[in-house]
This record gives sequence, structure tokens and C-alpha cells, in this order.
Amino acid sequence: MSAPTTVTAEVEEKRRGTVARLIRDPQAVVTGSILLLMVLAGLFANVIAQHGPNEASLSAALAPVGTPGYPLGGDQSGRDILARLLHSINTAVVSALIGASVAALVGTVSGLIGGYFLKLRGVTEWVFTLIMTFPGMLLLILLMPVTKGDYRFTMLIFGVLLSPGIYRIVRNMTIGVSNELYVDAAKVSGVTNPRILFRHVLSVVRGPIVISTAFLCGTSISTQSGLAFLGVGSKEIPSFGAMISEGFKNIHLAPAQYLWPSLALGLMNACIVLFGNSLRDILQGAQPKPQKIAVAHVAQGFEALDIDTGKASLLSVRDLGIAYRSPAGDLNEVVRGVSLNLKAGETLGLVGESGSGKTQTAFGVLGVLPNEALVTRGSVRIDGKEILGLPEADLINVRGSQIAYVPQEPMSNLDPVYTVGKQLIEGIMASTGVKRAAAKERALELLDRVGIPDPAKTFKSYPHEISGGMAQRVLIAGAVAAAPRILIADEPTTALDVTVQADILDLLRDLQREMGMAIVLVTHNFGVVADICDRIAVMKQGEIVEQGTTVDVFADPQHDYTKMLLNSILDEDTVRSDAPVLVEAAGGEVR
Repeated sequence: MSAPTTVTAEVEEKRRGTVARLIRDPQAVVTGSILLLMVLAGLFANVIAQHGPNEASLSAALAPVGTPGYPLGGDQSGRDILARLLHSINTAVVSALIGASVAALVGTVSGLIGGYFLKLRGVTEWVFTLIMTFPGMLLLILLMPVTKGDYRFTMLIFGVLLSPGIYRIVRNMTIGVSNELYVDAAKVSGVTNPRILFRHVLSVVRGPIVISTAFLCGTSISTQSGLAFLGVGSKEIPSFGAMISEGFKNIHLAPAQYLWPSLALGLMNACIVLFGNSLRDILQGAQPKPQKIAVAHVAQGFEALDIDTGKASLLSVRDLGIAYRSPAGDLNEVVRGVSLNLKAGETLGLVGESGSGKTQTAFGVLGVLPNEALVTRGSVRIDGKEILGLPEADLINVRGSQIAYVPQEPMSNLDPVYTVGKQLIEGIMASTGVKRAAAKERALELLDRVGIPDPAKTFKSYPHEISGGMAQRVLIAGAVAAAPRILIADEPTTALDVTVQADILDLLRDLQREMGMAIVLVTHNFGVVADICDRIAVMKQGEIVEQGTTVDVFADPQHDYTKMLLNSILDEDTVRSDAPVLVEAAGGEVR
């Protein structure tokens, strides 16, 4: 019943507006309230203060705090500091709105265009590189005769000067999003480019835009204040910078004059940035908080014994549960009570459709789940030793030497920046503790052992210079470098053609025989299972629905889901001729 509850909570969360979700964020409430109060104080400045911002009285010159009619005192010209402070808020707000809005608009539109349209990218790059060469503050000072000291026109120009920062963020993210499959699907469906940009791309990049714009608001306010501090611009416009400058001159006679505008400027900038951070989180969706995973509960008297034979298991998983928090905070279990046993030298096939929880189970055993994951229950033991919940420092000693991993999509799991040799050496040194020279020798031996035709050449090659099959062999070489007792292979043949698949399976079988490894083969391919596995565990929606020997499960599947998977095999030729007994599938006879 937990799944429907979670879905309902997520739907309800999406129905809530941005404002409603902001109200639930304490940081947004506090900073937003302060900003709102400051803006309201500025709007009602003429009502709150008893004098105008430029109204001077000789009797109020350097008046102390608490003087009747001058609550915060008077400056050297006899002007009301409270009145000037409130009107300076208006100047800061207008500066932030103009500068940040222009920067966000120009940078976002140009970034979307430059990131999405390859032909226009060169033009946008040239334009914004040119803008970045301009000395911002100096240019604003030089253009004062043109702007006639009006800070609004100055901030308009400054917004353009700020736009390259937004442009580069949006451009880089747009390039990445443009390569996503759902963007290609939208193109094929006939969706226009503007709609793709503003519906699919902008929804992804808006979070960084919001937080960057918040910083730019603070930058605009600080720049306008800096110009006023230098005496650039109209003397009639109240500004934090002008007040700080005047207070600085009289810091020994009336230090409070310097204090009020400095506090107001710092408080406004801090609240803008923190509020923007909260708004970014709301727009991107609530991110689950990483939770420390405690040592899993183990039942009284539990022993890692094989269920069927009573023989001690090399790997024993009991009642493993893994969950993730929904945006509403509810726990959604993706692995539910999984129990597995693996004996030395045995190959266990963990089979199921995509999303069934196979890889999450493997990650749970390896201890490499994302920070957002939460182990809710269970036990994982290697040779009777509990490893679930071990500190990372202890898990490092287990990985590589006791248990290793071969990931799927080999080309994506090799760093394109480093050569194959460097990556192998790094792993070998970490798992075996040998020196670099010995690690290099070991790496070359492994490359030769896994069937690489020219180990020395491959050792010096970058991942893009080798084929997918060779990349998979490289990953296998790295995984078995320390002769682990358990090897978890996650879809090791999925991205490879049929001929290479057979070679990889033969390689795994040979290495297993040489090293005495036990293998957990995570796959959705029953042909691969029949070829190499001794036993099968079938997963559906996070649960093990059937376990047994390969021969028994193929010959007489008990669960409807297992039957459905077996019936999805196109014909008996999908399984190698040296496979164990196969079940009749799609009309083929048992063999």
C-alpha cells in the first residue's frame, strides 16, 4: 500500500504552487520576509520619515541617534539619516531589478540560441567574448556623460555587461540537454524549435538561472553603491554607497552614520542570495536529504547458511530493503525483502525487466548506493561478515579484494580524459597496494589475459580509441586485478554485438574457473543466463518472485512472471548450443 500513498503525495506536491512551497521553507520565509519588509519600508519612506531625503537643516548636522525628528541622527549636511536610508532601499531595488533582469534576459535567450543552434554558436561566442573584454566599472564611469548620471541607465548598461555569466551557464546546459533522447523524440514528433527550447530546455536550466540572477541582483546593488561611493552619478539620488562615503568621512565624529547603510546593504544582499537559493530548490524540485545508513538489523542467531543445502554461503543477502524519499518526504521502496545466496565458484543470474530493482540490489551489496538512498532493513554478509552499514573506510578494503564490479555501458564507465593504462594502474594500486611499476606490469598482464590483441597499444590508448568490446574487456581486467572472490557483472554484454557477447561470456567463464570466483550476473537476457548461470533469481518490482537452478527454472517455471519472461524469447536460437536445458519458448521444443 506504500506505493499508491507515495504517488498520491507526489501528485499533491506538484499541485501546490511555487508560493505555497516557498512558505514551507524556513529559509525562504525568513529571507523573503526581511526583503519584503525592506521593500515596503522603501515604498512608504515618505510616510515613515518626517523629512525628505535631501531636506537639510543646520540644526540637525551630525545629530546623534535619538534626536527628536531624527531617529537615526543627521549627517554632516543636516539631512535625516532614516529618510535617506529608506530612499536608498528604493534605489537599490530598482538597480537590482534593472541590472539583473537585463543580464538574465540577454544571457538566457542568447545561451539558448548558442547552445541549441550550432550554426549560431560562433556568433554568440564572439559577441559575449567581446563583451567580457570591456572593463565594467571603468566603462560605466566613462559613459556617465551619456547617461547623465542617471543610475537607471547606468544599470541598463551594466546588465548587458553582466550577461556573459548567464550566457555561459545556459549555453553549456543547453548543449547537454540538446543531446537528450527526449529532445530528439520531440523533434521527430514535429515540435518546433522555439517550443523545445522554452518547454523542454528552459525547464531544466531555469534553476541555475534563478540562483545566478539572485547573485547578479546583489552585484548590481553593490556596483551602484560603489559608483555612488566614488561620487559618480547624481548627488540628489539617495544611495547606500553615498551614505557610506559620507559616514566614512565622519567615522570618528559619528560612527553610527557609517553603520546603518553598511548593515542595510549587507543584509539586503545576503537575503537576496539566500532567497534565490530557496527558489532554485523549489523550481528544481525538492531534493532528498542524504541520510546516514546505520548498520542493518540482523535477526537473533542469524547465520549465513545456504537455504537449500545448509552449506555456508560466500555471499548471503537477507531481507534487503532499499528506499528513496519522494518530494513529499515519503519512503518509496525500490527493493523489497530480497534474499540471495551465492556459493564459491557459482554463477547466479539476477534476472528481470528494466526497473525491477536488479541494479539497485547489486549497488546495495557493493555499498555504492547514492546518498539519497536509504537501506531500510536487511543484511549483507560475505563469508559470514556483515558489510551492510560498514564505514566507507572499511568498505574500501572489501571492494576490489573481496568483491568487484563490472558495469554496463563500458564506454561510459571509462574516463575519456585518461588513458586506459592510467585508469587500470589507479585501480590496481588501490586494490592491491602495489607500487606503480608493479601495477603497470600487472595491468599489461591482465590486458593480455582478457584477450586484448596488443596490450601495450591499448594501455596507451584513450577510451575513444578502442572498441566497445575492448572497453568491456578493459573493465573486466580492472575488476579481476585483485582476484576478488565475488564478481558482480551488471549487464556486461548489453551494449555489444552477438559475437562479442559470446566472447565476453567465454572470458568470464574462463576467469571464474582460473580464480575460483563466484559471479552475480545482472541481466534481462535469458539466453545469457542459460549460457553461463548455475542458478537464477527472478526479480519483479523490487522483489524476488522465483529462485532455483537454471535447469529447473527453464524446464518448469513456477511464477507467471517467469513464464512471461521465458515466453518473450523469440526462438531457441537466442541461446547458445552449449546451454543447459531450455524451456519451450514461443513454440520451440525443450532441448
